[in-house]
Amino acid sequence: MPSLIPDFATLERRLAGLPVVKHRAREVVLTAGSQTGGLLFLRSGTVEVVKDGVQIASVNAPGSVFGEQAALLDQPHTADVRTLEQSEFYVADATAILASDPTVALYIAAILARRLDAANRWLVAVKHQVQAGEPPSVIGKAVEKVEELLSYGGRDPTGW
Repeated sequence: MPSLIPDFATLERRLAGLPVVKHRAREVVLTAGSQTGGLLFLRSGTVEVVKDGVQIASVNAPGSVFGEQAALLDQPHTADVRTLEQSEFYVADATAILASDPTVALYIAAILARRLDAANRWLVAVKHQVQAGEPPSVIGKAVEKVEELLSYGGRDPTGW
């Protein structure tokens, strides 16, 4: 049975007609608290995701998407996204592409489902660590991983 989850090559064919924006290293791409209404799909480069002044992820996987939580929840962006090196993004109007292209919607749904699944597994691990009396430093590292997964963890859904 074929997978419902599109791979990045399939997604990239869908995105090929979209505008591509280039950002130099150390440029802010999205700002926490702003509302852009857009989705950014990493075409190339490396970015960092920063929440409350703390880097929660460094991302270089083509197809990684930014702005999906804000778009789906109709709220401002929850983190800053900054380039670490020159980077290129496909730029889409979130409402238009999610409403008109099921491939893109499935791709983003898969990313979110995998993120939630991984966070759930880590949450179970944290609970086991607490029950086993692990030191706070060990538990703290696991909690940070859960936070990272829930806050971003945005990878190509086939790349987990």
